[in-house]
Amino acid sequence: MPMHTSFGTTALAALAFTTSAAFAQDSCESRGQLDEQYCDANGDLVADAPEDESQLLNPDTLVFAYTPVEDPAIYEDIWTPFIDHLEESTGKDVQFFAVQSNSAEVEAMRSGRLHIAGFSTGPTPFAVNLAGAVPFAIMGADDGRFGYTLQVYTQADSDIQEMPDLAGKRIAHTSPTSNSGNQAPRALFPDLGVVPDEDYEVNYSGSHDQSMLGVVAGDYDAAPVASEVVERMAERGLYDPEEVRIVWESEPFPTTSYAYAHDLAPELKESIEDAFFSFDFEGTALGEEFDGVSKFVPITYEDQWAVIRQIQSANGVEYTPEGLAAE
Repeated sequence: MPMHTSFGTTALAALAFTTSAAFAQDSCESRGQLDEQYCDANGDLVADAPEDESQLLNPDTLVFAYTPVEDPAIYEDIWTPFIDHLEESTGKDVQFFAVQSNSAEVEAMRSGRLHIAGFSTGPTPFAVNLAGAVPFAIMGADDGRFGYTLQVYTQADSDIQEMPDLAGKRIAHTSPTSNSGNQAPRALFPDLGVVPDEDYEVNYSGSHDQSMLGVVAGDYDAAPVASEVVERMAERGLYDPEEVRIVWESEPFPTTSYAYAHDLAPELKESIEDAFFSFDFEGTALGEEFDGVSKFVPITYEDQWAVIRQIQSANGVEYTPEGLAAE
């Protein structure tokens, strides 16, 4: 069984962000939006591996984290079959670490304490630009399709029938950096007839789980949430689908990105990719938890996260420690 530990707080993140600038690659001529300690000479929008081979990492123990969830202990068990496979493929010990927030997860990779991670859709660009994360995989179906939708839920007997009806209601968003829980609604809702923070006051719940449970309990009148999260909640019996209904649904977005640290040794990166792309979901707890998913699909941050960068740009998001700490 992998070890279960939780990473620290945003205060630790702030400390790491203020001290690591000393390691900036001063000779870099091209880095785009990347933090000053990274370089992007080939223009693929992710951090290049260090040119100095002595700076490449090949640790005996790899640390793996999955995006913050309501009950990390459950997901530690769910990920155990994959972690066992990752250990076999890489020849390394692998530890599962629970993270308390997106900020803590990004800080952990930036500080070198996290080697492989699943980053939520919205925080992925922060991980890329602030922590040198290199997304390479996403969960998908046999035909290579992947994605989730933004769904707006309300109570089954609510008087909210169309998006403009959200005006003046108690609406829950998840957190500032969340794509489907905040960034996409702020970019997309105005064209649907309702403007967050103008037509209704945004209440941050902290997570998709809390938003959905708040709608069910009547604490919120409606909430934008990620389809994949609420579907898994329903499968675990955390709420009765008959008690809610969907007001509106978006086109698909990419789901959680799986990334490794930019400064891992090339042969280690290759073995990590092999582990992901050779993993068989069938008959595992991971396959049962993520219904409709059968394999990891290759992706690039440049291509698959273009729509997310567009949404975040429309919201004036800047990939800075301050922007991440706003979570």
